[in-house]
Amino acid sequence: MNVAARSAAPYRPVLAVECTKIATLTGRRAAMGLMSVARPLEQVRARQKSVTRRLGWRHVRVGEQIMLCEKAVGLQRGEDAERIVAVEVVSLRQEPVSAITADDVIAERFPCLNRQEFVAFFCATHRGVLPDTEVTRIHWRYLDDQPPSHAKRIE
Repeated sequence: MNVAARSAAPYRPVLAVECTKIATLTGRRAAMGLMSVARPLEQVRARQKSVTRRLGWRHVRVGEQIMLCEKAVGLQRGEDAERIVAVEVVSLRQEPVSAITADDVIAERFPCLNRQEFVAFFCATHRGVLPDTEVTRIHWRYLDDQPPSHAKRIE
């Protein structure tokens, strides 16, 4: 294939499932995916947030490990994402933004918002999203058993 034909080919990201298959065939461990968690960052550092809603993210599978980062998109060349903590996907489903429950608003770490306020917030902070827009609800567990480094020890 010549260079012109290669550059004309459409960009297609490698899916996590493909990475897992490659890792199985080669005997190597698949690279852990990155997920940016900028909004409730302190709650992630404190291991309090356990649910998130994402546009897309249909490639994620239960049991997959993801590294939560402060910034994982829009990095400059040579810049590395600040890794916070590794998590494992416990459950996921596709649902409209408006299907959020009061318990999930708390799990998302927005306890000061009710369901309607969360939906309005989510729609306002994600361009083109309406209450009936389908999102991926991802529930995770933290892989480290230890408290965050900044947590106070009670004796």
